Amino acid sequence: MNQIVQGTNVLGDNRSAGPAGAGEESMETTPLLLEYWRAIYVRRIPVALIIAAALVIGLAATLLATSKYTAVTRIEINRAEDKVTNVEGVEAKEIGQSLEFYQTQYSLLESRTLADRVVRSLQLSRNDEFLEIFGIETEGDQGTGGGPVNAKLRQERLDRAIDVLLKNVSIRPIRGSSLVDISFTSASPKLSADIANAWAAQFIQLSLDRRFASTASAREFLERRLVELRTKLEDSERDLVLYAGNAEIIALNSGGDDNKTASTRTLVAIDLEGLNQELAAATAARIEAGSRLSGNAQSSQAALSNTAINGLREKRGEIAAEYSKLLSRFEPGYPEAMALKAQLDELDRSIRQEESRVGGSTRSQYVAAQKREADLTARVADLKRRYAAQQRDEIQYNILRREVDTNRELYEGLLQRFKEIGVASVGSSNISVVDSAQAPERPSSPRLIINLLLAFVGGVACAGIFVFALEQVDQSLRDPQAVKTTLRMPLLGILPYLDDTDIVESLGDQKSVASEAFLSIRTAMSFLTGHGVPRTFAVTSTQPSEGKSTSALALAITLARTGRKVVLVDGDMRNPTQHKLGDMKLSPGMSSFLAGDDDVMSLVNPTPFPTLGIISAGTAPPNAAELLSNGRTRLMLDKLLTEFDHVVIDSPPVLGLADAPLLGNSAEGVVYVIEANGSKLRAIQTAVERLRNGRVPIFGAIVTKVDSRNSSYGYGYGYGYGYGYGNNLAAQSGNQTVDAD
Repeated sequence: MNQIVQGTNVLGDNRSAGPAGAGEESMETTPLLLEYWRAIYVRRIPVALIIAAALVIGLAATLLATSKYTAVTRIEINRAEDKVTNVEGVEAKEIGQSLEFYQTQYSLLESRTLADRVVRSLQLSRNDEFLEIFGIETEGDQGTGGGPVNAKLRQERLDRAIDVLLKNVSIRPIRGSSLVDISFTSASPKLSADIANAWAAQFIQLSLDRRFASTASAREFLERRLVELRTKLEDSERDLVLYAGNAEIIALNSGGDDNKTASTRTLVAIDLEGLNQELAAATAARIEAGSRLSGNAQSSQAALSNTAINGLREKRGEIAAEYSKLLSRFEPGYPEAMALKAQLDELDRSIRQEESRVGGSTRSQYVAAQKREADLTARVADLKRRYAAQQRDEIQYNILRREVDTNRELYEGLLQRFKEIGVASVGSSNISVVDSAQAPERPSSPRLIINLLLAFVGGVACAGIFVFALEQVDQSLRDPQAVKTTLRMPLLGILPYLDDTDIVESLGDQKSVASEAFLSIRTAMSFLTGHGVPRTFAVTSTQPSEGKSTSALALAITLARTGRKVVLVDGDMRNPTQHKLGDMKLSPGMSSFLAGDDDVMSLVNPTPFPTLGIISAGTAPPNAAELLSNGRTRLMLDKLLTEFDHVVIDSPPVLGLADAPLLGNSAEGVVYVIEANGSKLRAIQTAVERLRNGRVPIFGAIVTKVDSRNSSYGYGYGYGYGYGYGNNLAAQSGNQTVDAD
């Protein structure tokens, strides 16, 4: 009842839209999530079966799967290796300071080269347990020969073993740290632990080997360069010495660095420097001698410093003192005084003679000083000329000397680097094992709960794809509300799916489901026009077998049961049905009146309902559309309205025929019957559009055969509860049908 009342309310809200229907109806949109839920609910049984099948498959796969064990080795990769010595390595210090370093290490951990080292270290290609666990066939490659065939087979088995390792190993970095977990999964706990530990050990060894390989390459390069530089240094030194000999550049001790060649202190420069110093000394001696020569001989420095003169003067002073002492007592003629006077005179002569000799020596020294100065001046001038010429030669000499210095520096630098590389490998590895793998006690797979969850998710996904595919294929009308939202016409009511074909007997019981449904539809139709239920209307559908004829008969019976006089006209002259439902003769009928019989009342057949009559279709005409278009259809309706209150026309389907638009134009309008889960929406829209293009008023739609598939839209339960409430009538009349086409 709720659904029919809802349809009535919608119809009442749109009465102002006119007889043509819901052209201006407010469009209602069903939420997308609700649409999904309805689609799943409608197909809940297949969905449940798909999910159950997925769970069964997941359970069976789990129970049948081989138990596998995962062993984990944890290693630490430092950004740079610890150094025992202070020697730089070949690679730059910046290595490992960025994310690229760790990404490189992770890629190396997953490299095929590392897997090959592990296979060879554990001899897995010859390990029967390993080959059996991973299903590697060994037939044909067990021969002991060393021929190319056996070598090829062994290489293929080695490649398969490497592929197995790469497939089952897992490298998982620990976020925010330099730790990395290396895990291996197999059916053997011990084998998993051995391979995980070997993987870490071989990775460390691979890192060391790579560093040693780079060191060896550097040593080879340096050796070649040292040979080249040594040859070049020898050639440059040879050129320097040869040029120095030709240019008579004799370089003495420079006192420079050990890594430099001797500086340009040549023998000429040293001689010039020495002679220049001697010249300066000779000039000073000559000036000094000239100064002594031009001064007073008695006061000259030589005289003052002469020991003989100084002795004579001292002796004279003593005698002069005695002489003065005698003169103080005696006269100068005193013999002793005269004797002392004679001594004084003798001493004075001796002093003068000695001073005269000293003066002659000073002159000789001055002459000698002048001569020495002149000689040194001449020699210095000669050395200056030679030094100037030598300086011009030193330009090329310095060029050669700098080349020697450059070659020597390069050679000694490379030699030092060559020595350092020899001890660079003393640094310890930057990779260390934190936790070694232990043989696991419990299997890591299969895990029942996770597998069931995955199976459930897979089942839900498959069920979703199944429902989505069916939704895309199935475009039938499932939600009666689509009559308003999609077809833009009022929903007059809905009818449940009934199995019994005796609709007359079912409608005879006013408490049956069919009676209640059509009573609600009649109530909804009473709001269609200003005079209530339309006096003339046709009942049509998109295609046959949608409950059109049954609905026309039921509407006629429902109207007649209210005391009104109703006539049901079977307008489907191509496929007549009403004479079967009413248990009457087919002819004469509507085709007879359209062909020229004017006595329309003689065509009305009585029914068990006193106020209801039926006009059958009559004999099938050659062309029903021509009869319907001759204008006598409207004449027949006018004559029937003089005797009856309502004329209900059972019209043919719309698609493929021109009859329905012609009958609809003759009546006030049509009531459109739609089978739930039957006709496609596109076909219904095409049929409705055809009626509207023919200016046929559409009063609304009746949705028939609503069953459990439509319960998710709010329809289905209402009939099982509302119509049977208190009387259990659903069990009595639940097997009746409205499909009699």
